[in-house]
Amino acid sequence: MHRYRLRMNLQLFAGEKTEKATPKKRSDSRKKGQVAKSAEIPGALILLGAVCCFVMLGPYFSKQITSMFSDIFQHRMDMNVTQENVLSLMTYYLIEMAKFLVPIFFVVVVITFASSYIQIGWLLTFESLKPKLSTLNPISGAKNLFGMRAVVEFLKSSLKLIVISIVVYTVIWSEKQRFLELATVPVQEIFAYVASLTLRLGIFVAVLLILLAIADYMYQKYDYEKKLRMSKQDIKDEHKNAEGDPLIKGKIRSRQRQMALMRMMQEVPNADVIITNPTHFAVALQYDGTKMDAPKVIAKGQDYLALRIREIAKEHNVITMENKPLARALYERAEIGESVPADLFQAVAEVLAYVYRLKGRKKA
Repeated sequence: MHRYRLRMNLQLFAGEKTEKATPKKRSDSRKKGQVAKSAEIPGALILLGAVCCFVMLGPYFSKQITSMFSDIFQHRMDMNVTQENVLSLMTYYLIEMAKFLVPIFFVVVVITFASSYIQIGWLLTFESLKPKLSTLNPISGAKNLFGMRAVVEFLKSSLKLIVISIVVYTVIWSEKQRFLELATVPVQEIFAYVASLTLRLGIFVAVLLILLAIADYMYQKYDYEKKLRMSKQDIKDEHKNAEGDPLIKGKIRSRQRQMALMRMMQEVPNADVIITNPTHFAVALQYDGTKMDAPKVIAKGQDYLALRIREIAKEHNVITMENKPLARALYERAEIGESVPADLFQAVAEVLAYVYRLKGRKKA
């Protein structure tokens, strides 16, 4: 019973997501569009950018608005209402409105892309746009509606509303005396004061929203890292999948060995001599003075492979010589395709010289 409990505890511990995500897990998550980002940062920066745009381009906006509203009284009062005149009027006002909105639109687009790039870098994926049947599951929808994430979003929205309300109330209450004095000032001064107060409120609210957005980004980063955590078993499975199935890898290695043996056996007929043990080892040597600096091992084997090398050599009339110490030394110290070790040059040269003399006699 104690062992069973211990085993169950070990399994539960192995299943707990306590480990940091691996680079592969992060890469896969990023490809799916799952990244740590806050939707509050672009909104707060856009508000601040728009307010700054009004501050810097205030005279230009004032001129555009005055021109649009005064044009109809100065030039359109005696206009004949026809289809051509109405289309011309609408075209004119659309162009004037575009002149007014283009700077703001440009600031919004730049801030949106910049804030997204700062948070997550360059990322283009359509994975999140793919339809998922799981989203139609009412149980999953209820979990999303009443889950922890929904509670956090509700608290964020409530906090934003409370902060904005406090800021607006505080600023307006501090200007209550000035509001009473507006009854005695010209209309133009009233508009100027309202515009100044609006810009001031916009800057205060934008700065506070940026602070809240930074806090939200830190929470999103924490929540993202928490969701990416892996269990020890997950990491083992990932390594296993990355390296491949051991059975498949074993079959591949076995096939590679078979192909290497086939290639080696095909080289045996090209050997100049086969040096044997005589039964345990066999080493095939080849030497071409015009192409090689030293004799080269083109095949070697032990026991059954040594027997096959000798049989193939006999079939193709390759000379076989028995030299126990030389055969063992070549087998242990020289790999297939490598040259003979320097300290064995003398012994191999004597063997090859004998082989060449023997071949000369056969030719004669």
